[in-house]
Amino acid sequence: MGPGDLDQALCGLAIPDNPRVLAGIRGSEDAGVYLLDDGAALIQTIDFFTPIVDDPRIFGRAAAANALSDVYAMGGRPVTAMNVVCFPVSKLGLEPLREILAGGLETLTEANVALVGGHSVEDAEPKYGLAVAGLVDPDQVMRNSSLQPGDRLILTKAVGTGLIATALKASLAGPLAIDAMVRSMCALNRRASEVAVRFGVRCCTDVTGFGLGGHLVEMARASHCRLRLNSAAVPLLEGALDAASTGLVPGGAHSNRKFFSTWISFERTLSPEMIDVMFDPQTSGGLILGIPSARSQELRDTLQEEGVEIAAEVGEVTETHPQGLVEIE
Repeated sequence: MGPGDLDQALCGLAIPDNPRVLAGIRGSEDAGVYLLDDGAALIQTIDFFTPIVDDPRIFGRAAAANALSDVYAMGGRPVTAMNVVCFPVSKLGLEPLREILAGGLETLTEANVALVGGHSVEDAEPKYGLAVAGLVDPDQVMRNSSLQPGDRLILTKAVGTGLIATALKASLAGPLAIDAMVRSMCALNRRASEVAVRFGVRCCTDVTGFGLGGHLVEMARASHCRLRLNSAAVPLLEGALDAASTGLVPGGAHSNRKFFSTWISFERTLSPEMIDVMFDPQTSGGLILGIPSARSQELRDTLQEEGVEIAAEVGEVTETHPQGLVEIE
């Protein structure tokens, strides 16, 4: 589905109000949050997709990291997961499926998350992901709607997985680019989330299918503010810009650009390749954290001390705005 499709499908449906739902489908949050008691809330999310690499174990690892990321983006700790599998067993046999599941289990083990079951169906096209449950202190939930003027925007992973994956399908991605993409996709957002919670960060989202530009729009609209992004400060994966310059742009990037451009303005000198990067759909991308400017440097320093390789200040919240806008320069 493209951006906006689900909103149109849900339009007109009466979603019952529930006072225990702290985050649900009415916003553009990364996961649902349900209050259990005064000290604990349940986080629920699900994500699955088709293979983006040929290696089934790497695909499993990346898909699992991607699903867990939504819990980390809400400030929570994932505790259980269930496999979601669509697979053509009659066509491909069991061995590739075994490798996919093994890769997912590797990521869950690293995250200390228990695999408690799952569901599988025969399908012509392989798909894999997880339904994940997590826990969070209700007073520490991070949302995408809590930005304030003066906040700085911190990005914790480089951008470009969709572009490199498209180049890989065309056999035009170099080994350094492939390695960078795999390392990024398989890396958990666990440490970045834990540091953010310790710093009292209240605004966060993870960069996934809508691309950096699309997820910034969601934050701007939910927070009713205007954001300014410095594209030169955005860390890029090796080979991402080269892929964009040769036209190896995934279809999802075009859909993102068509939908989200209503709320985005670009500096005239920005290259077409960089604009494509801004809409590139990410798999298991990093977190965008909003924090007051006075604590931005301290947060970045702590993130790197805790092993988060990238902690780049990429933009700021300039002012309130009723519709929410993003300026990219």
